[in-house]
Amino acid sequence: MNGFQSKWKGLKKTTKVDFATYLGVTAAFLIVSFCQSRGMINSSMGGMLVPICCYIVMAVSLNLTVGILGELSLGHAGFMSVGAFSGVIAAMSLREAIPAAPLRLAVAMAVGAVFAAIAGTLVGVPALRLRGDYLAIVTLAFGEIIKELINCLLVGHDSKGLHIALNISGSLSINDLHLEEGGVAIIKGAQGAAGTTKIATFAAGYVLIMAALVIILNLVRSRSGRAIMAVRDNRIAAESVGINVTKYKLMAFVTSAALAGAAGALYGLNYSSLAASKFNFNTSILVLVYVVLGGLGNMWGSIVATVVLYVLPEALREFDNYRMLVYAIVLIVIMLATNNDQIKEKLDAVRRRFTGKGEEARG
Repeated sequence: MNGFQSKWKGLKKTTKVDFATYLGVTAAFLIVSFCQSRGMINSSMGGMLVPICCYIVMAVSLNLTVGILGELSLGHAGFMSVGAFSGVIAAMSLREAIPAAPLRLAVAMAVGAVFAAIAGTLVGVPALRLRGDYLAIVTLAFGEIIKELINCLLVGHDSKGLHIALNISGSLSINDLHLEEGGVAIIKGAQGAAGTTKIATFAAGYVLIMAALVIILNLVRSRSGRAIMAVRDNRIAAESVGINVTKYKLMAFVTSAALAGAAGALYGLNYSSLAASKFNFNTSILVLVYVVLGGLGNMWGSIVATVVLYVLPEALREFDNYRMLVYAIVLIVIMLATNNDQIKEKLDAVRRRFTGKGEEARG
């Protein structure tokens, strides 16, 4: 025990915080899994577990762009939609090739991450030359463009492979894909994806959260992460010491987009039907609210804010006439509390005590 304590004291503060984050997420997963196995969680709350995991990944990935990079993005729902529909297409197309659902889900999330990363690169290369409100407007436009493109998308699969068509004119239907008998229509334009086999699980959500945290926290603690934060703090000073501003901004942006794509694939495979309208401007704003209320750059805060604010409307469902009013009041109270210096000092004191910084200072 003494050896563990000495090793714990010898760790850096950031390492202790990261370890505490991993431990907290794992403990929460084990507790919820235990409660679910004992029937202590009703079906309504149980159905929210996978979406909560998806939105946690969305929040921590957006925090990389908004909190660590310091750029305002309003198109995160667009990356989620790219991952969701590409993941659904991959999962439905590989049902015979990969009969094992967990493996097929992993492949679908990887496909969603790759396609979202490609979309992030295509958007980021021109858009990241802009800053502030201009970047927000461009990313917002991207999200709306993606939504409209998916509304025009027709995708089917048969023994010959994928059949894809863009119904720009509005005159095409799923019959124009000329699928063989037994072929599957995966995406039906404005109707979205229908008849999807649900293979998403809470365990997969936990693994995705842990993977996202490991990727983001290791990036932030690395040399590249310090360069990203240097760009955030002072772009001109960063350029003057030889930091490639475009490279590091694009690195953070694409990483954030890829994680959002993986979360979208998990989200899409949690429902039997999915429409592009789900990933609209309001979804991007909702995720941004989670990030802001949790604290910019604070990954643990994003996790807590996402869980609380996602569950709150459901918990208040019995007060149907007033639940959104209560929800709004809670948002205002949290915002006031997180911007109160006295409360911040108390939270910092608790954090220092937990990480042992105060003991090191006395020693």
